[in-house]
Amino acid sequence: MEQNIQPNQSKSPLVLGILSLITWILPIVGYPVSIVGIIMSVKQMKVENNTKIKICLGLNILGVIASTGSAVFGALYAVKGM
Repeated sequence: MEQNIQPNQSKSPLVLGILSLITWILPIVGYPVSIVGIIMSVKQMKVENNTKIKICLGLNILGVIASTGSAVFGALYAVKGM
């Protein structure tokens, strides 16, 4: 049962993009939010390919990168006992 996404109907990729930039500090939350945002952005891009959707996709990709950096820093912090 797949939902049909209409142009200008879904604001979820933007909301998830903003949330991914907020939740990157805690990677266990940041990764899922960012991944779902990327998936929703790609699905929305198939319906309407405009600048807003590209920005949403970029925000979510940035969230994944920031979450990865946070996870690596946390692991290094735990190993070295800074």
